[in-house]
Amino acid sequence: MDYEEVGVGQTAPDSLKCVVEALVFASDEPIPSRQIQEIVENVTPAQIRKIMDTLNLEYKQTGRAFQIVEAAGGFQMVTRETYSQWLRRLFQKKIKSRLSQAALETLSVIAFRQPVSRTEVDAIRGVNSEGVIHTLLERKLITLSGRGDGPGRPLLYKTTKEFLRYFGINDIADLPKPREIEELLKEEERPEASEPPDKPDGGGAVAGEKKSLPESDERSSEAETDPQRSAGEASTDGDAA
Repeated sequence: MDYEEVGVGQTAPDSLKCVVEALVFASDEPIPSRQIQEIVENVTPAQIRKIMDTLNLEYKQTGRAFQIVEAAGGFQMVTRETYSQWLRRLFQKKIKSRLSQAALETLSVIAFRQPVSRTEVDAIRGVNSEGVIHTLLERKLITLSGRGDGPGRPLLYKTTKEFLRYFGINDIADLPKPREIEELLKEEERPEASEPPDKPDGGGAVAGEKKSLPESDERSSEAETDPQRSAGEASTDGDAA
């Protein structure tokens, strides 16, 4: 096919770019490079990626409300997060319900341990996960992955492409490693360094320690705090004289 015939006044590279853009726009699911190559002749994965980068740059420079992202092993055109509040109003009745905390916990165990049996999930969570797993299967976020070798050969579960698309990641390897999560949590829980103890002042006494006064100063201080005692001492001194 001659891409120069696609649009009036367009060069071959521009026409190819428009064809690829049309494929991404029309696809209901992320479209992989392999599928684009099957549809468009004589185009390489490197050319496809360069086209995506060029399109995203054009969208950004012209202030468009959408962009092309990589998700679930393919390319997908999505709206920018800036406009999410208006889109929620448009699709208010169609928006998927959020996953519950139990579903998120179960899904995270399956994602990091897959393929994994329900018994293993229950052991990690400490509760029965049968109902939650059934919900995740219905929402196509997980699927069966055969049977295990343990007693009774339990069913094994793994995540799906819908899981990748739901969370906006391209590959399961893009998930943070458990060790990275643990290190992040440790940093957040690490107490701040305690302040060093007060240094001795110029006189050599540590803060909070009572300094001794010279004898004359002590008597002067006592006289100020106890006038009657001071007067009595003065009378005694006079009698002695």
